[in-house]
Amino acid sequence: MNEEQRDRMGSGQGFVAALDQSGGSTPKALRLYGVEESDYSGEEEMFDRIHEMRTRIITSPSFSGERILAAILFEQTMDRAIEGLGSAEYLWQKKHVVPIPKVDKGLAEEDDGVQLMKPIPDLDGLLARARDHGVFGTKMRSVIKRGDPRGVDAIAEQQFDLGRRILAGGLVPIIEPEVDIHAPDKAGVEELLRDALRTRLDALGDDEQVMLKLTLPDEDDFYVPLIEHPRVLRVVALSGGYSREEADEKLTRNHGLIASFSRALTEGLTVQMSDEEFDRALDASIHSIYDASIT
Repeated sequence: MNEEQRDRMGSGQGFVAALDQSGGSTPKALRLYGVEESDYSGEEEMFDRIHEMRTRIITSPSFSGERILAAILFEQTMDRAIEGLGSAEYLWQKKHVVPIPKVDKGLAEEDDGVQLMKPIPDLDGLLARARDHGVFGTKMRSVIKRGDPRGVDAIAEQQFDLGRRILAGGLVPIIEPEVDIHAPDKAGVEELLRDALRTRLDALGDDEQVMLKLTLPDEDDFYVPLIEHPRVLRVVALSGGYSREEADEKLTRNHGLIASFSRALTEGLTVQMSDEEFDRALDASIHSIYDASIT
């Protein structure tokens, strides 16, 4: 494992850029960027267009390791190239940004108030490919819609079962049990989740560490016990549908928590912008998210 990457992820100042929109969320991401579904034909062209968007972001002068610790990539992005280098290799070698691919295959239907991850039948092969690309860790997302203790426990159990496989494969997992920001009794859901995560963190071995990606909590500093847990390398926050301004404001009140924003990062960026306009808008976005992440 790359110890320089571990040090950056564990103690570096900055945030994690989430550039991992997959098949289901790609059309919406492209629409927000100014690319309509009528502008492309079929899935292959759609993924070509989203890769163009990601390439424009990653190659921007504003996007660098000075403020961005890592970038979460869609699996297909990891397998594509940027300026003649593999995307993951480009991020680390040219930008000093740690590459982290998303490994889940999407969400199952809701049951007991949660959406577990679909099976990942090729996980071991994907981990091997990721190691070949020089990545540090992985990310996987499931979603909690309401506070059913059985559902929350099932989410935590599935995440940590897969997390232990990823650790055994030589990579560090980002465990992401997202709490829907519109969940009834969101604060109660977060209490159930914190307890479920702490129980499983306590069961990890002395030489095992994971990262956590969590929805910005209703109660300020609510996740400090997880941030300080010896089995946690870093805790990052997802914007979850909040605007960038609102997400930044919430983040500043949660000490030790850093951003891993997706839609909030790219808010306001459009394909129609000139390169100068694009870089200026991206720089402003990165600046505000960085400032909120170093509180």
